[in-house]
Amino acid sequence: EVQLVESGGGLVQPGGSLRLSCAASGFPFTSRAMKWVRQTPGKDLEWVASLSGSRASAYYADSVKGRFTISRDSAKSTLYLQMNNLKPEDSAWYYCSTEDETFRGQGTQVTVSS
Repeated sequence: EVQLVESGGGLVQPGGSLRLSCAASGFPFTSRAMKWVRQTPGKDLEWVASLSGSRASAYYADSVKGRFTISRDSAKSTLYLQMNNLKPEDSAWYYCSTEDETFRGQGTQVTVSS
């Protein structure tokens, strides 16, 4: 059974940091391209960052470039999203997903507010 389980969300003040984790199981995680997406109520799903499989190249939405870092720990089958200098507009539900959207986790909520 494929599982993607996100964690690490919460309430943080503007300018703060959070690290989201996504524990993967049930498929060959190391070679699979992965991504983070986010969604706020009433808005479309927004792509945040992607990490390729074999070469581990990272790609970012302009809105998060320079502030967010996507990475993986293959030994732990875990995908990460380090989020620094958070802004109120980063508030959303964050989901990890395979790049092709075959699998997606249940999400973790991030709220950036003073």
